[in-house]
Amino acid sequence: MHENPPLCYASLKNSCVKTVYPMETRTFMYILFSFITFFTLFGNLLVIITVIHFKQLHTPTNYLILSLAVTDLLIGGLVMPPSMLRLVETCWYLGNLFCKIHSSLDVTMCNASILNLFLISIDRYYAVCHPLLYPVKMTTNITLIMIFVCWTLSAFVGFGIAFLELGILGVEDFYYNNIACEGGCIVYLSKTASFVFTIIYFYIPAVVLISIYLKIFHIAKKQARSIQNGQVKTSQHQTSVRKTEMKATKTLATVIGVFLLFWAPLFICSLFDPFIGPVFPRGLFDFLSWIGYSNSTCNPIVYAFFYSWFRKSFKVILFGKIFHPNSSRLKLF
Repeated sequence: MHENPPLCYASLKNSCVKTVYPMETRTFMYILFSFITFFTLFGNLLVIITVIHFKQLHTPTNYLILSLAVTDLLIGGLVMPPSMLRLVETCWYLGNLFCKIHSSLDVTMCNASILNLFLISIDRYYAVCHPLLYPVKMTTNITLIMIFVCWTLSAFVGFGIAFLELGILGVEDFYYNNIACEGGCIVYLSKTASFVFTIIYFYIPAVVLISIYLKIFHIAKKQARSIQNGQVKTSQHQTSVRKTEMKATKTLATVIGVFLLFWAPLFICSLFDPFIGPVFPRGLFDFLSWIGYSNSTCNPIVYAFFYSWFRKSFKVILFGKIFHPNSSRLKLF
């Protein structure tokens, strides 16, 4: 006689099957994901306070970093905690409405991250390749408009997929008869939606980002050779500015590289799974999602490693010196 598998809701006929982990495993997972969530919130809150408080950092590039940090903070505060409960308990107990809200925020933040990185790449392109045009092309107002468009587009896609059910257009019957169950909360995409979404919102931006940075570093090398050969004369100030811009470019290229590295496994599975199966278990997608979420934990670490101004501001904030008069005008570099 076979025992019935455990269910999320034993009293409901259409309940999802529940996976019960040993207590030790569940405890370890809660501790691990809680630490990731805490450091995501802590690190990105530091970045946000730093950019907002210190007037020296009020530049277009840093506004884009601020927008990315807000995205990472919202992932840590709104996306990670419910995802932790779903992954450890293997069931969703927070209701259908909050499931849609959570799914919307999940997709929105992922889109906002890659669009923010795209804007950062444009900023770096003009700063390094067209330094004379940079003050005209990347003003504060233009940067803020770009950030607004980035967030608006991301929210439209995120909430459209969850609330307008754009991801299951044409396969509604299959989804509700074979996929949907009580206690489940997934972002399901049809073959067409999966292909279109992953190509447009990950693979194309990834190729464009990599191409832009390869172009930037190629032009930067040509500029450096021209200066060394005496073909271009530069003042000491111009040389210092160029070195500063290149360091910022390398730092933000690292941020983009980490993003692509952390999110690529999930998007590879998301692209191929609808066409060959589905063959990947739901738990694998949750695990790969957490690898992607952890990218939000890493960004402040990258800033701390590369930016001396972030390390200095960290000490100022930690010791409460930001409450001193005129602390906002402190020179960080």
